[in-house]
Order: sequence, then C-alpha cells, then structure tokens
Amino acid sequence: MNKQSKTIPGLILIFLLLPYFGNAQTVCTPESRARLEKALAMLPALDPKSSINDLVFDIGKSFMGTPYVEKTLEIPGPEQLVIDLQGVDCTTYLETVVTLARMAKEGKNDFETFEKELELVRYRSGKNEGYHSRLHYFSDWIAINEEKGILTDITEQIGGIPYENKPTFMTENPQFYPQLSNRENVEQLQNIEASIRLRDYFFIPKDQISAHENQIQSGDLIAITTTISNLDMVHVGFAVEQNGRIHLMHASSANQEVEISEKPLHDYLAGNRSQSGIMVARLR
Repeated sequence: MNKQSKTIPGLILIFLLLPYFGNAQTVCTPESRARLEKALAMLPALDPKSSINDLVFDIGKSFMGTPYVEKTLEIPGPEQLVIDLQGVDCTTYLETVVTLARMAKEGKNDFETFEKELELVRYRSGKNEGYHSRLHYFSDWIAINEEKGILTDITEQIGGIPYENKPTFMTENPQFYPQLSNRENVEQLQNIEASIRLRDYFFIPKDQISAHENQIQSGDLIAITTTISNLDMVHVGFAVEQNGRIHLMHASSANQEVEISEKPLHDYLAGNRSQSGIMVARLR
C-alpha cells in the first residue's frame, strides 16, 4: 500500500468525526449527539408562541428516565464544553432543558445553536475561557444569567428573606476536582467566591414553601439552599404543578434518573437536614 492510500482513510475518519465534536472545545460522543438530535428534532413541533415556562415543562418531561450520572463536566485537562445527554446530573439536566427551551422560543433546532446557547448559560461571559469561567456555584449561575437577561431571580418578590451565602467548598476541597490541582485555578476560584459574598441573596425557608408555592409556576427554576456553611446549593431542578401543589422535576441522585418528585416540594425538603430552603428563578 502506498503512502497516499494510507492517508486517505485517516482523513475520512476525521471528516466523519467532525459532526460529533463541533468546535475544538466541545466534547460530544456519537451516542450523546444522537440523543441530542432527537431532542432537537422535537423542537419544531412545539409552539414558539408558548410561554418559556411551558416549553421548559414539555422539554423537561421528554428527559424522564434519563440516567443520573454525576461529575460529567469534571474531566482532566483544558476546560471543554461537555455535551452529555446519555447521563445527566441535576445541573447539566437543567442547563440542557433551559438551552432547548430558549431555542424552541427562537424557532431554532440545529446543533451549532445548541452549542452556542449552552456555552452562553454555562460560562461567566458566555464563552469558555477556561475552568474558572464556568459557573460552578449555582447562586452565581443565577446572578450572572440574570445579568445576561436570560432569567429573573424572583425569590425576594415572592416572599424570600435574606440568605447568608459564603461558599468556599471548592477551594477548601480541591481534591474533589481534577482541575484544582492547578494552583492558578484555585486562586481564580477564590476570587470568584469572594465576589459571590458581596451580593445580596434571598431564599424561602423550607417551612415556608407551602405558604408561597401559589406564586411559583411550572417551569420555574428551583435551587435548593443548604445548612452547610461553605456551600450555596445542594440541588436544582424545575417546578411542576400537580394537583395544586408544586413538585420538583429533576435529575435525582437518590433514584438515579430524571423524575418528578412523588412528594410536593415542601415535603420533599422537610425530611432533609442539609436542605434549608429554595431560591426561585424564572426565564425571560
């Protein structure tokens, strides 16, 4: 076999793989790409005139039963935009649904737009500029995406009270994050943690959720606050109204799949000592 015939199969292989990886900073396996294409294909059937909350609810339900897999974004090496729909954790599930709902509202359903919109909500400036640029703390995720005009934190508006928020968990526990073996990443995250502490935050204590749930709508973003002093949130998901009560649609670590909680949100939090209440955000 001559040199030219050895080269061509390699070029063909690279060409075939390009659709699965998008730009150089994106990781998406063929299996996840196939799952994403199915999700994108359903978007034209949704009415773009529907409210964004209705779109979130419809799209979120389509992921019911998707396996729960944690830390899919925590891969060694340079920060990459990970698209993994084969398994989701609570945050990647939420980001995926939010991205698809925003696309449905705009009448778009192509991979490149999904890639761009996911990057927009996941990173501080809307661009992957390294590990530190990812919105690791969900209170920060809410605040920064409110600044971008993507959502509104309605917690105070619906009866929330001040929430002391001083997260330092990541920089105090770098052993849990491969990228924090790099001291520069730790220092950058320490600066981000300091900036988080400068903001005012509000939450609805868990024993008051039932008194305020009539102001929460299906499709609202729910972030569960915590009694752990160096963390801000321990879980996220979407509000779902069932029989006059608000439940949680989420990627459940307990049941290892995307589901709607059997118990109303008030009762769901009541039995967990580490969960102190909720923040609520609404997409624009």
